[in-house]
Amino acid sequence: MANLRDIRRRIKSVKNTAQITKAMQMVAASKMRKAQQAALSGRDYAHLLNRVIVSLKDTVEESLHPLLQGRDVKNSLVILMSTDKGLCGALNTNILREALALDESKTQFVSIGRKGTQFLARTRRKVLADFPLHERPDFAQCKQVSKFCIEKFLDGTVDQVSILYPRFANTLSQIPTNLQILPITCLEEAGIRSHYEATPAPEGGFTFEPDATTVLNAILPTYLYYIVYQTQLSTRASEQSARMVAMKSATDNAKSLVKDLTLEYNKARQASITNEILEIATAQLALG
Repeated sequence: MANLRDIRRRIKSVKNTAQITKAMQMVAASKMRKAQQAALSGRDYAHLLNRVIVSLKDTVEESLHPLLQGRDVKNSLVILMSTDKGLCGALNTNILREALALDESKTQFVSIGRKGTQFLARTRRKVLADFPLHERPDFAQCKQVSKFCIEKFLDGTVDQVSILYPRFANTLSQIPTNLQILPITCLEEAGIRSHYEATPAPEGGFTFEPDATTVLNAILPTYLYYIVYQTQLSTRASEQSARMVAMKSATDNAKSLVKDLTLEYNKARQASITNEILEIATAQLALG
């Protein structure tokens, strides 16, 4: 009977776990829909911004703007985006594996998300700053990260800035992506083309007022602010999607385990009853 009691306890424990994972799955599904809408809704704006900057670069000497000037990469800065919480499958593992492969001697980090911060501290990587990953990323808050990285690039502390984050492709696919944002040498090469299909400017091109150089000086920082903002939205959408899928898988596995344990319990109970009947029958034969 002790065996039966242990099986009953395991069944109860697994059922309780399944209830928790089911609740987490429903919460993640609700948040996932909002996060996906936020991540996808900004792509049209980023697409248009890309087209405008490409047109500006064609009419302005690139060497005139410091954010466009490339140089030998002796030190690079990586904005590492991860999640604050776990239970989202292999999302963080895939991102941190990419970070671990970077040259430690030439790479410095800005961390966004608690999991990334803990990883960098554990592996003793050089961290210049860490920022929280908000439940609902705010453009004004993302500007702080962008401004910090721009300052480090302009003062020569680093020669290249990139963002390592989980790019949201769909609910089942989140792709670890290392997107270079500084220097802005070529938007297509920087990975923008993989996000937004580049199309030519309107017939006749864009008209810039007061002039192309002034517009470029104003729009490039805004472009960087928006890219950091968009990647945070993508990270949030990836997190909720991965968590929903992981919790659904955990719930299904728990239900399958309950079925197996129930079958094992019934077999053990039937064997126990059979043994009792045999004992009674044997006792009667002995008395007879």
